[in-house]
Order: sequence, then structure tokens, then C-alpha cells
Amino acid sequence: MTLVLKNVSYTFTNKGNQHNKVISELSMQVNRGEFVSLIGKSGTGKSTILKLVTGLLKQDEGEISINGKSISLGDVGYMPQRDLLLPWRSIIDNIIIAAEFRKDLQITREEARNWLNHVGLIEYENALPKQLSGGMRQRAAFLRALLTGKDLLLLDEPFGALDAFTKREMQAWLLSIWQELNKTVLFITHDLEEACLLSDRIILLHPDKKIEEINVDLPRPRFPDLLHSTELAGLRHELEKKIANETD
Repeated sequence: MTLVLKNVSYTFTNKGNQHNKVISELSMQVNRGEFVSLIGKSGTGKSTILKLVTGLLKQDEGEISINGKSISLGDVGYMPQRDLLLPWRSIIDNIIIAAEFRKDLQITREEARNWLNHVGLIEYENALPKQLSGGMRQRAAFLRALLTGKDLLLLDEPFGALDAFTKREMQAWLLSIWQELNKTVLFITHDLEEACLLSDRIILLHPDKKIEEINVDLPRPRFPDLLHSTELAGLRHELEKKIANETD
């Protein structure tokens, strides 16, 4: 599974018919099994890129493809910033919702229960989302994206609203799941430590629409203790300097 964006541009037009070019001639690639994070100041187009890859938005120019085939809606698993769990459905009914809309996707309730057990939510299979903590809701939302059966998962700042302790727990949990399943992940975060801990590569989006790629040469498997290492601290400091030296 290889995701390729080639010379992609996108312009947002507001209700006043004012045009804002969010992305200009963007080219990037995410290879099979990679964990790639998008970082950058607000307004540099991170969430827009994910919505273009999902097919929720259509680029003005350029090509977006997976394995050489143009993307279309439903080709990827997508987890937005908010969990968007349906409040009237139980957790198990939320995570298997994709199977209700796709004839080619067969997910039994027993398989769903196995996954809930795998991520520590089996006791809450019949609970409503409001009965879960923030971290539990995010795990359920991730399972919903995972159970689309897609090889490419797009995660839009999934831990941004969590407290620091819960965020660290979720990072460790995501690392273990990703390392086990070998999925391909494109991940948005404003947390530079998080980007360094999780990623194989980091793509920094600059306000001038240019991008910069940073390889994360830290050994895998990774564990949260790596956050205290001098190697990760040095990489985070390098990213901080790059962002601090930008001009809007």
C-alpha cells in the first residue's frame, strides 16, 4: 500500500466568495507499513490533506493515488479529531458500523468482541459513549477506523483533547497496536514529542506551502520511556527551532 500525492493544490472558498489557497503543488509519499506524522502551524493544511486523501474534499489540481489507483471515498480508515461516536448506539454497534454500509465487509459481533477485549473495552460493549472516559472513547473510535478493513489509517490529532497522563497511555497503546498490525498510518499532531515517539518520518508543513521531511532514526519497537531519552529530546529541539524560525 503506497499513498502518493503529486502536485496537489486545493483552494478554500468561503461564503463571501473569498479564495484561500490552502495547499499548493504538494507532493509526498507514504509507504506501506510506515507511520508518518504531519506537523506545522495552524492553517498550513494538515487536516485538509487528510480530507483530500479520504475523498471528503476534491483537489483543484494534481493526483492522489493508492497503489497507482486514484483515491475515492471509502478507500481509507479515517479517525477525525473528535471521536464522533453515535451517542444512541452502544460501543459494539459503533465500531461495526462500516459493515452496515459495505456489502464486501463482514464483521461478526464475536470478532468485534474479540477486538474490544484486545483493547480493554469488553466490559463496555453495551455501554453508550457518554458512559466512557475520553481515552476509552478514543480507543473505540480507533477500532471503528480499524474495522473498516483498510490498510491506510488517517488519524487527525486523536489525542489532542486528552489530559497529559491519558495521552501518554494512549500513545503507548497506539504503538503496541500499530507494531502488532503493521498498518500504514498518516497522523496529525501538534505535539512534537508525540510525533518523535510514534513516527518513522515527520513531514513539516511550512506557511509558504513548502514541506520538509525529517527521518526519525530511533530504534523500534518503541516505548514511552523513549520520551526521556537525549536522542528524542534532541530531535524535538530541532523541530522546535525549525518551526520557531518560520515566517507566516
